[in-house]
Amino acid sequence: MSIKHIRLLIWKEFLQLRRDRLLLPLIFIGPIMQLIMFGYVVGSDVTNIPTAIVDQDMTMTSRALADSFVNTGYFTILERPATESDVQTLMDKNRVQVALLIPPGLEADLARGEQVPVEIIVDGADSKTASVASGYAAQVFADFNQKRIEATGLVPDAPGIDARVRVLFNPTLRSVNAMIPGLVATILLISMGVVMSQAIVRERERGTLEQMFVTPITRGEYLLGKIAPYILLAIIQVSVVMVVGIFWFRVPFHGTLLVIGLGLLLFLFTVIGQSMFISMISRTRQQAQQATMFILIPTMVLSGFIFPLESMPPEIVPVTYFIPLRYALVILRTSFMKGAGLEALWPQFAAMAVFSALILGLALSRFQKRLSD
Repeated sequence: MSIKHIRLLIWKEFLQLRRDRLLLPLIFIGPIMQLIMFGYVVGSDVTNIPTAIVDQDMTMTSRALADSFVNTGYFTILERPATESDVQTLMDKNRVQVALLIPPGLEADLARGEQVPVEIIVDGADSKTASVASGYAAQVFADFNQKRIEATGLVPDAPGIDARVRVLFNPTLRSVNAMIPGLVATILLISMGVVMSQAIVRERERGTLEQMFVTPITRGEYLLGKIAPYILLAIIQVSVVMVVGIFWFRVPFHGTLLVIGLGLLLFLFTVIGQSMFISMISRTRQQAQQATMFILIPTMVLSGFIFPLESMPPEIVPVTYFIPLRYALVILRTSFMKGAGLEALWPQFAAMAVFSALILGLALSRFQKRLSD
């Protein structure tokens, strides 16, 4: 064994890495991005939970109770609807995840020494956030009762506010009910993204791409023929995952196939466009694989699939609006568990349409330019 030969081979590998303008930056930038994302997102508590308050008492005590929710930092008051019926609409539109219902006569009943039931409604579509929010709310009521006893000199077991938590859409808080709808889009992203990103670069490596265009086949025909099998595979894959989720895991399905299908179709166009673009800028399958993983990890972390968006620092939350998977998850979970239609989910559909048009359009323009070169 020659040390000189080994040293020359090592030097040769470093030279090849230096010439690879895509792979080398990914190797160094990827771990740094993962460290930042996991360090901030995973290590944070669930805070700034979107909350609505229905105050039907409008007294100093009811305002103090509402302020106690705000002062914890766990709840952010975004809406103040007039009636309980408005809460359902706000939750269907994913505007709020928690609602505090303060009944009329709260202050007067407490002054008479009566125990007053106050209801907390929690959106159970995201079981992780719902579970944490329920615990936070119970703690807020306990602290409020304790401070009231200390301020008024009441006996420790004096009647006060009786907190009653009601979970909508997922009363048992089964995590699988929120996980399976999200997995439909996530599995589609991973499987189609990995396979599609290798498709064109594989033919370029083998030299069959150039051979293809000396035949009578046009570029448009080649592109449609390339994409069509993956669309068919995606439809089969999604159908299998949904059937298993509904009938095997007993995930409730209250939506319509039209809403689910349209949302997944727009997301599929985004995945195909993203994968095609990666395949266009990659010279080798190794580059395509690294670039795919470089995009997949931030997408999984920042979309809300693994970690609730409420646990993310305010500085990171704006970045999540540029993650297409975020909107797909909202569409699937809301349609599956709440039965919401297009009228409630149109902002997510509009965002998905914009993403699919931009990303797929960019990939097609790059495809034409690459073939022209």
